[in-house]
Amino acid sequence: MQRFHVCSGYLQLGRSSISKFKSCSPTVPKLDRACRFHFGVFFKSEVKPQVLTGDDYPRQRSPGRSRDEEGFVGSFEGHRGRPPLTGGGMPDRMGNLGQNLRQLNWEEESLVKLQKNFYDEHPEVASMTSEQVAAAFKALNANVEGRKPHPRPVMSFDHLSLADDLLQAVRSTFDRPTPIQSMGWPTALSGRDMVGIAQTGSGKTLAYLLPALVHIAAQPSLSPGDGPVGLVLAPTRELANQIHAEVMRFTEGSRIRSTAVFGGVPRYGQAADLRRGVEILIATPGRLLDFLEAGTTNLKRITYLTLDEADRMLDMGFEPQIRKVVSQIRPDRQTLMWSATWPKEIQRLARDFCREDPIKLTIGTEELSLNPNITQQIEVVGEFDKRDRFMSWIKSVAAEEDIKVLVFTETKRGADSLCRELQYQNLSANAIHGDKEQRQRDKTLHDFKTGRCNILIATDVAQRGLDIKDVAFVVNYDVPKTLEDYIHRIGRTARGGAKGTAVTFFPADAYTPDMIRMARAIGKAMRDVGQAPPKELLDLGGSRR
Repeated sequence: MQRFHVCSGYLQLGRSSISKFKSCSPTVPKLDRACRFHFGVFFKSEVKPQVLTGDDYPRQRSPGRSRDEEGFVGSFEGHRGRPPLTGGGMPDRMGNLGQNLRQLNWEEESLVKLQKNFYDEHPEVASMTSEQVAAAFKALNANVEGRKPHPRPVMSFDHLSLADDLLQAVRSTFDRPTPIQSMGWPTALSGRDMVGIAQTGSGKTLAYLLPALVHIAAQPSLSPGDGPVGLVLAPTRELANQIHAEVMRFTEGSRIRSTAVFGGVPRYGQAADLRRGVEILIATPGRLLDFLEAGTTNLKRITYLTLDEADRMLDMGFEPQIRKVVSQIRPDRQTLMWSATWPKEIQRLARDFCREDPIKLTIGTEELSLNPNITQQIEVVGEFDKRDRFMSWIKSVAAEEDIKVLVFTETKRGADSLCRELQYQNLSANAIHGDKEQRQRDKTLHDFKTGRCNILIATDVAQRGLDIKDVAFVVNYDVPKTLEDYIHRIGRTARGGAKGTAVTFFPADAYTPDMIRMARAIGKAMRDVGQAPPKELLDLGGSRR
């Protein structure tokens, strides 16, 4: 009786054939054709089957390539023990990136003269009494810590000495400074290192971007071969793209050039921008390290460093890459860190990266909290009725013109399925998730922002970092796993002081510990902002308080 056994080997990334095999037995005949499957090759033989483990596969990761890029070969590394967690988040996925970077001796480097303080306090701000300052802090729900003197809040755009065109662009975005801008602008413009703790949608991008443009414009012009002057590190390509769009809007017609570098797209255009020279660079850590190792650019001219969504970057396991990037930046730089929370990992990062005792600005609480401008609706519905209930709801909402709806699903397949059904119902819908090519994702987001498509179905790839100011509704078609994800999802609406609505379809028949925990957490979060959770949700959580 003939039996089959597996011959161990591995797939060469990007090729359909198997490039290497280790012979399992000298009795195995050489076959011209073999049945090739995902994890090996099956041969006719008279020998016993060989059971494969992860240790039977060669581990050949190329330096500078992420686990995601390694694909098949890298997927077996978990069998030999997982890499250490960094920052309390995910494993370091790109541990080899940056290992070939040269350690710089800044005493031997020829550095341009640095100017950091550009803040000229307006007379109305300077004349504020301590009682008026305290009242302003209370009105802004702001707290300031760190080395004195502490900044006085800027309550009006007229209190800033800005160029007319820049001031006009700012006024077109906000009616008045948001709390984080009121406190962040005088701090950053004075050249102080700072940590900003504020929730999503608080206007923090402009809080660090406007001082960055003032800072960069005052520095000596770039010479051939120079790297950028300002650097913004972001956790995702979507956020990097969004920040770059804001930079281009505020630098139109100026001498300040910018680019964004991130994975998922070809390097050539990004590399060309870096070689031509840019004053401000927005980057994800992995792609930036690739360019640094290749010598495409350098960071010796960086004097204004911003870490946006630092807590998210640590959650994603980017701390080693961030540290490698910062090691290439002159130590007398100005450093700004922005986060929604203040965990110990962020505190440690602030101590390591900020040269002086930084100003710490907190708007609201250091804990993640809900935006009270978001009206939360919880629909407790059975799994079999959920699709019909959702379709009925979305049709009533989509009947209104210029209404943007962002829908979150748990899986990529679920996002595509829901998108197809909406399109079948003649509704303008698109889906975005990690399996989409970057070009397609960019087009989908552009269509949603410009109103060509008014319904966007997304996985959690869009739960943080996307700043689409006129999203009227956020829908949790599938309930997120954690309260943090819930807060970040619904935080895509009611941005920049606007109002919004979040609708969550909560399963009525899911009595798992995770769902019970989420029911209780959402109920408490609603009560914290003065909203009453529905009776059905309280019943699921076992609480009627």
